[in-house]
Amino acid sequence: MQTPDSIDAVQSMLADTGYVCGRALATVVFLSLKLGRPLFLEGEAGVGKTEIAKALAASLGRKLIRLQCYEGLDASSAVYEWNFPAQMIAIRTAEASGNADREMLQRELFSPDFLVERPLLEAMRPDENGPPVLLIDELDRTDEPFEAFLLEALSDFQVTIPELGTIKAPEPPIVILTSNRTREVHDALKRRCLYHWVDYPDFERELEILHARAPEAAETLSREIVAFVQRLRTEDIFKKPGVAETIDWAKCLLALDVIDLSPEVISDTLGAILKYQDDIQKLQGSEAKRLLDEAKASLEPA
Repeated sequence: MQTPDSIDAVQSMLADTGYVCGRALATVVFLSLKLGRPLFLEGEAGVGKTEIAKALAASLGRKLIRLQCYEGLDASSAVYEWNFPAQMIAIRTAEASGNADREMLQRELFSPDFLVERPLLEAMRPDENGPPVLLIDELDRTDEPFEAFLLEALSDFQVTIPELGTIKAPEPPIVILTSNRTREVHDALKRRCLYHWVDYPDFERELEILHARAPEAAETLSREIVAFVQRLRTEDIFKKPGVAETIDWAKCLLALDVIDLSPEVISDTLGAILKYQDDIQKLQGSEAKRLLDEAKASLEPA
């Protein structure tokens, strides 16, 4: 599928996959596709940063390649590695057959047959369906040396393997980087990208998202769920629930055949929306009732 030719088309395309986004986010996605620039998304965990890459890949019919970042990730782990066990078998086979020409064996051992492609190299390869979507997820978990390497890789869309030479993408992949902002990402990398802060949605948009992701939920229950989660985010808790938790909670309530929120139901299912015991402890008993009363009051006509 061709890339959309307008901001409205981006919104419509993503909505077809169940991803509901505002015009500001749709605009930066459109510009990223139009200009071929990487898109850098920052925001709290669970607000939909990773999901937009999945939605783009699905809607465009492109392959999704995900590089999950972690502390200690280095360039070789992100680009390629050699299949060491297979190389050892080839060495032993050559020795056993008496055909151990060192130079020839070395060329064979470091040929594409023994190369294991990691996400960055895989994203540089041509694809009949068009350039893939490369998701570099939670970049803030890595360190500055990896950022510096990534800066070069994203500037030229090429990587170098000493034994094989430089491999350049015939067409640049669609690149989406995400960060939960546990640390600041270097400005030099951000300058290479279009930037957008993905915030928690307002009530109406979150309700629209819930309708798209849990359409079997009744309207009254959906509104109560969203109102409660929106109210919960204003509390002094360690980790505010994201949209992902809203959807998970709705599906849990549906599995329990809940038709109306109550303090008892909330207490029993808090583990779906809160992930820290201290936060759960704060919401036990009368606190859950208070928040529920406030949430329901906000739904009443003025």
